[in-house]
Amino acid sequence: MEIIHPERFQTLLEDAQNAAFSGWDFSWLEGRLIQDDPPWDYPALINLHFEGIHSLLDMGTGGGELLASLTPLPPDTHATETYPPNQQLARERLAPLGVEVHDLHEEDQFPFKDNRFDLVINRHESFSPNEVARILKPDGLFITQQVSGLDNLELNQFFEKVISPPFLDWGLAPTLTKLYETNMDVVRAEKAALKSTFLDIGAVAYYLKVIEWQIVDFNFQTNKEKLMAMHNLIERQGQFVATAHRFLIIAKKKSSSI
Repeated sequence: MEIIHPERFQTLLEDAQNAAFSGWDFSWLEGRLIQDDPPWDYPALINLHFEGIHSLLDMGTGGGELLASLTPLPPDTHATETYPPNQQLARERLAPLGVEVHDLHEEDQFPFKDNRFDLVINRHESFSPNEVARILKPDGLFITQQVSGLDNLELNQFFEKVISPPFLDWGLAPTLTKLYETNMDVVRAEKAALKSTFLDIGAVAYYLKVIEWQIVDFNFQTNKEKLMAMHNLIERQGQFVATAHRFLIIAKKKSSSI
């Protein structure tokens, strides 16, 4: 296959391969991946519900970036993180704010007593509805923004002969069903399809490197021909457009929940 601007292709791939990634920091993609914002403001929604809140848990805090931005935090604030490289980053960022970070190995099992928190928040972290309901106080709130299993599926269509994203069945309706089964009331539920515009092949390669579950076992070498084809497409079209999928849920634990 003839490559358009082969030196540029090679440089972009090498830069993406060598670029570091820590916490949940996608700043390397600024100006290279442009993604529409959801119609809701997740941090603002959380702040709206801080009044009267004493205890807060942030599930899957990453490097603690979002939680640190929500100050002043409730006095009894905790965070969990399952990814070892992020655990120390989160601790360094959140300890000065009085937040205890709990290292988890099993996402479905929390080291907290029943009826522990007034508010549980979760951005882009998998969760067990039963565990969320267990650790929430009666009338406590759960606020989560999730990535649907349909996220940026156009990448899978381009690179895979057989489309096999691992979370294809993860979406708003199945999640709502599970929450209702835990005897929680859903206060708000929305979903959104958002335009994702990749402006160079480096942005695509970096994204697939750090979002490991988008295309399982994605490899720069074994996928080089497809990367070349996408590079040529972007050079001709100026962009590769995919569709990001997000959904938002605010749920309340019923006072009669056990």
